[in-house]
Amino acid sequence: MKTNWQRNNLDRSGSPYLRQHRDNPLWWQEWSPEVLQEAVRREKPLFVSVGYSTCHWCHVMAGEAFSDPGTAEFFNRNFICIKVDRETRPDLDQYLMNFIQAQSGSGGWPLNVFLTPDQRPVFALTYAPAVPARGLQPLCEIAAKVLEFIQAHGADIVPFDFAADTPDAVHSDRLAGEIVAGHDPLYGGFGMGQKFPPHSTLLFMLYRLCTESHPGLEKACRLTLEAMRRGGLHDHLQGGIFRYCVDRQWTIPHFEKMLYDQAMALWVYALAFRVLGDPACREMAAGIVRCLEETFELDGLFATAFDADTHHDEGATYVWRIEEIRENLSPEEFTAFADSYRLPEAGNFQGAIHLARLNDRPLPGSEKKLLARRRLRPQPERDEKVLCGVNALAACALVQAGRLLGLPELEAKGAAVVKKLVDVFWDGTRLGHSLANGGLQQESFLSDAAALLLAVTMVRETDEAWAGAMDALAAYTKNFKEQGRWLEANLDDFRPVAASTFDHPMPSGISLATMALARAAVLNNTRVEALQYLRPLQSDFYNAAVMIGQGLFHQVHSKTAIAWERLPANSIQSRGEPESDCFRGECRPLAI
Repeated sequence: MKTNWQRNNLDRSGSPYLRQHRDNPLWWQEWSPEVLQEAVRREKPLFVSVGYSTCHWCHVMAGEAFSDPGTAEFFNRNFICIKVDRETRPDLDQYLMNFIQAQSGSGGWPLNVFLTPDQRPVFALTYAPAVPARGLQPLCEIAAKVLEFIQAHGADIVPFDFAADTPDAVHSDRLAGEIVAGHDPLYGGFGMGQKFPPHSTLLFMLYRLCTESHPGLEKACRLTLEAMRRGGLHDHLQGGIFRYCVDRQWTIPHFEKMLYDQAMALWVYALAFRVLGDPACREMAAGIVRCLEETFELDGLFATAFDADTHHDEGATYVWRIEEIRENLSPEEFTAFADSYRLPEAGNFQGAIHLARLNDRPLPGSEKKLLARRRLRPQPERDEKVLCGVNALAACALVQAGRLLGLPELEAKGAAVVKKLVDVFWDGTRLGHSLANGGLQQESFLSDAAALLLAVTMVRETDEAWAGAMDALAAYTKNFKEQGRWLEANLDDFRPVAASTFDHPMPSGISLATMALARAAVLNNTRVEALQYLRPLQSDFYNAAVMIGQGLFHQVHSKTAIAWERLPANSIQSRGEPESDCFRGECRPLAI
């Protein structure tokens, strides 16, 4: 289809996020070789705006600056405007995010970047209004200054050449201490501001506790798990968690729900139940599974996310007036509910109440009633795009939860997700990235390959039929390493983008690959590469992978599969002889 350059072409997109912007008066284009060539031919700079479908401030900017006729007229005359879905082009997002962080020290979404016609970034910003507001300069004024700079200095602008820095190596003796030092001792989590669920750090802490007693680490772990579970991060009625909390006390969340958060939290709480023996962690894991099955599941796989807003009103689906709670419960139920939940008369979120727990008293009847009432409200939109790598991470979590909680039906469900991912995305030589509106995105990314390989290593532990697929995906994953460095992608329409080791909010491509390849080596009875630990609180999924090479996972070899509840939580099992349990560099006869 020939591109009409004087119109917004996002109505042709398969991305749910891009289609949200199809009615903007800006002449948005999708990133493509044709569009980039047109920018060079017409000597027009690029305005590239990156976001995702459940991003609150992306919606705000879409309704303000990107809907403003005067702003649109200026941008359409002076720039080629490109909208990018960060979830379908993680390489572009990573490159441009690194640019804004190098420029200003921070970043976020929407991520708006001005580039020269040949894609050299010049200036980046996040949200900007159409008119002066919130103490911010209007987008059009910023754009006019950037355009003037490009016209005057464009030929001299140096390309931004980002190469991911390898974090400093850390001695194993320092890891636990540095994690505890970064922990908030009053409210749990890390840092003294808004609180993100530290999934990878919790996984590393729990696996470390499998190998040694460390009171400080255990206390920090328990406090954070309880804060996430009892506070406003948790959807107490439906199950599952929101994206993050805007305050130190874990009271009010940013209300979007992401598949990757559900996957990582399920793995964390299942492992916590096994390692710490806390039954509340088992209940939390069960709620996350319920959330996945009742809200995210989509034709045997999982949708990407739920919006924070309902009809442009953040959190509207989830919050309550105290009168509503009274009306839906009996007097006795309300009394018990008020003894277990924080119900401030004045509310805690824009005059309404977002639920948070005071204690763990079971209230299944009351919660079921309120959830039924909540379901009658307008619901946030669901991004029904299916991402290969994030679904693979969900499969890993289901398999691990099944094993750690003693629920084989969950392990089977995870294996079924892996099979469907392979059937849909893997053609034997190339792995797709996303599925939306029936269209399969063919670009390949390290994070997809590594996450799917990790999931396949897990199902191969109890099913040797996966051996061939595991080896093929391992070889495919290794192809993302060129001249000693990992690349997130190397696509024809953009420069190679270095992969990262930053493991938040989900494990990085490098960390997933390191974990997956280490597990594959164990299953193939080959040497696991010995690696150094990296900076804690940043690369903790990577550090959990390093533990395998350090001999801190039990490598169990047996003639037949062993029930997982009979093995330590930090175990990898495979078929083979002699039957043995190898741990801390020593192999002992299997005594199970």
